[in-house]
Amino acid sequence: MKLLFDQNLSARLPALLASEYPGSGHVRWFGLASATDAEIWAFAAAGGYAIASKDCDFEQRALLFGHPPKVVWLRVGNSPTMAVAAILKERFPDIREFEKDPAASVLALA
Repeated sequence: MKLLFDQNLSARLPALLASEYPGSGHVRWFGLASATDAEIWAFAAAGGYAIASKDCDFEQRALLFGHPPKVVWLRVGNSPTMAVAAILKERFPDIREFEKDPAASVLALA
């Protein structure tokens, strides 16, 4: 699964997680640092990304509109980057199952 990391997450995460989530990127890399949620949503859907965010707005958008894109909602507060990376590595099997589930739009991780 390719993840598109939202502005509220570190731009270091794609490199830290390259072996688990190859092809992932950060919104800043694509000129989306100031983009609206709708613009990020459309970019992720067109590019085959799942959105990784701490923002509940994407969770709500996924529940309202369904997918694509899918949303990995990180309910981790102000966790350090390495803690976020550890959660995404530890939960990799769950995220793979989420990716395969045709009915699932949101995966909440804490």
